[in-house]
Amino acid sequence: MDSKRVSESSIVMSQLMTQQEANLAGNVHGGVIMRLMDTAAGVVATRHTRMNVVTASIDRLNFHAPIFIGDLVTLKASINLVGRTSMEVGVRVEAENLIYVESRYAASAYLTYVALDKDGKPTVVPGIVPETDDELRRNKEAKVRREARIKQDST
Repeated sequence: MDSKRVSESSIVMSQLMTQQEANLAGNVHGGVIMRLMDTAAGVVATRHTRMNVVTASIDRLNFHAPIFIGDLVTLKASINLVGRTSMEVGVRVEAENLIYVESRYAASAYLTYVALDKDGKPTVVPGIVPETDDELRRNKEAKVRREARIKQDST
């Protein structure tokens, strides 16, 4: 199985936030952002493997700034690390006020997916080839997070 470049599966996805996604004060619900992050990361994992994937875990979901009705939310997602059957995808969320041309870093998370074969069993996934300094840094940081998860799960 050939390895793939990180850029082959990375995506940018945008969506305008409306009243349906917000509370009475106009703040977009965190769960809405979580769903969008899971969708974006799932697309990346599927593009990388060309298989069905399932969410195994979400690490370090952090909200950094509020998102409001009328904001354009842009999610940037790319694969950081590949194991034997799993992969970590990083997602960064930015919110833009289209009137005042104000953009802010709103949220981020690391999601782990497992690829499934036709019988619904975990299956081997292609490796990755980080090419840029940023991709190499994210890969190195993902290895540290993976080791911490393994250590925490064994206690």
